[in-house]
Amino acid sequence: MAKVSFDELLDAGVHFGHLSRKWNPNMAPYIFGEKKGIHIIDLNKTVVKLEEASAALKQIAKSGKKILFVATKKQAKDIVAEKVSAIGMPFVTERWPGGMLTNFVTIRKAVRKMANIEKMGADGTAATLSKRERLQLDRTYMKMQKNLGSIADMNRVPAALFVIDIMKEHIAVAEAKRLGIPVFAMVDTNSDPRKVDFAIPANDDATKSISKILDVVIESIAEGLSERKADKSAEEGENKGEGRGRKKASSEA
Repeated sequence: MAKVSFDELLDAGVHFGHLSRKWNPNMAPYIFGEKKGIHIIDLNKTVVKLEEASAALKQIAKSGKKILFVATKKQAKDIVAEKVSAIGMPFVTERWPGGMLTNFVTIRKAVRKMANIEKMGADGTAATLSKRERLQLDRTYMKMQKNLGSIADMNRVPAALFVIDIMKEHIAVAEAKRLGIPVFAMVDTNSDPRKVDFAIPANDDATKSISKILDVVIESIAEGLSERKADKSAEEGENKGEGRGRKKASSEA
């Protein structure tokens, strides 16, 4: 499983929290101290929590289930889109569509509408429309692609959420909690870690910090996916071997 050291986290600035006057008292167990009015996160705690979260995410990926990443803040959105795309997991980096989890049927309808527009372009139907209708269709498609593009292949609600900044993404966290979907999150000193299942105490504002935590998480998920693939290949090999054995026994008989 992916590992990270105290020094790596320190170099990435993961330890920098918010101003001490803006802290959430429930983060007290994860705070090492205060320096120049800023809370310092205990990176020893971060290492432990990150390893716990990574191990759980690896098992979810190994089981073949989807993990939805949510990060709409500007410091995180591009990093998430790039890193998460590499492992084929869905992500939301523009705007959280209210009811995306609790009203998933409606979201699926929107995805089907997007697919129908794509089909109209492919089979030439769109070309028969007036210029005004085509422009309107293109605008609709571009807007839907921007908001729903990465979740188009998500046929059911995800098995877990990974959130960056639970205060900003409070609607997503609330929907997941309502449905009993476990939430993994980077939690800064101004947030309440009790609102998520796997809290990783970390600076959720700096790009280097976000990138470092994501690197560990993504590597663990990739390992889970790789092990799932290897297990399936081994299982297929065993099934083929059993099939050949039965065929041979039948011919000898």
